[in-house]
Amino acid sequence: MMKILVVNGPNLQMLGTRKPEIYGSETLAGLEEKLRRISAENEVEIVFFQSNHEGDIVDRIAAAKNEAVKGIIINPAAYAHTSIAIHDALEAVGILAIEVHISNIYAREEFRHKSMTASACKGVISGLGIEGYEWALRALLNNINKVK
Repeated sequence: MMKILVVNGPNLQMLGTRKPEIYGSETLAGLEEKLRRISAENEVEIVFFQSNHEGDIVDRIAAAKNEAVKGIIINPAAYAHTSIAIHDALEAVGILAIEVHISNIYAREEFRHKSMTASACKGVISGLGIEGYEWALRALLNNINKVK
């Protein structure tokens, strides 16, 4: 069974309560349940990871290479704008990745307009709310299946 890793960065454990006017009212558990349903329909194993710590995220991405992970959905959150380490980890593992942002980072503060991690990913989905994760999963599956 194909394995997909979903990595969520800092503060995403507070989905549903942190700035719902920007991030919506869906919780992280609710998001994970939606992705589990979609992955089950597609016979895909999905593994979730959330951390507020940059090094833990880097370690988790690195571990994915030895776990036969075929794709990564990553919402690096604030680390998108600062983390060369996460960029380098994504690049080093060579696993197809899609970056997701719940809010439209280009409609927010200027410091959010640049993603340090995006260039290590196949694409970026920004501003579609938690639906962006679903689109990312479907895009990963389409791209992985093209390679087969």
